[in-house]
Amino acid sequence: MSALTRYESIDDFFPEFFRRLARPMDIDTSLPADIRLDVNENDKEYLVSAEVPGAKKDDIRVEIDGNIVTISTQMRKDVQDKRADGGRTLVRETWRGQSSRTISLAQDVDDKAAVAKLEDGVLHLTLPKRAGTASRLIAIQ
Repeated sequence: MSALTRYESIDDFFPEFFRRLARPMDIDTSLPADIRLDVNENDKEYLVSAEVPGAKKDDIRVEIDGNIVTISTQMRKDVQDKRADGGRTLVRETWRGQSSRTISLAQDVDDKAAVAKLEDGVLHLTLPKRAGTASRLIAIQ
């Protein structure tokens, strides 16, 4: 049995399908993307790598509640066309976005010992398993 349960059971099809219907075909493709995850496990911890391109350290929030881990980002990018001759700006493009992913792990996470590092647009989480929360088989009397 897998130690990872996805909340977005059909996430690969429907959100992107409806997102494309809601926006024109010629829109900029630099909009914030969904958070993509890799989750690995060993005896002591879960190792999560999450792609958060364009997000800064202050824009990322990681929340741990038992065995539920939520990663969310809020991004804002402002681009202005500045003229050297002191003229006014005629074009201003901005985009903002929020992304969030929630995963359920097989064991509770020790939130006090969890570590998060951001390197080159990839968030690396080291989530130690909480001792004593492993599942066990109970004999039926």
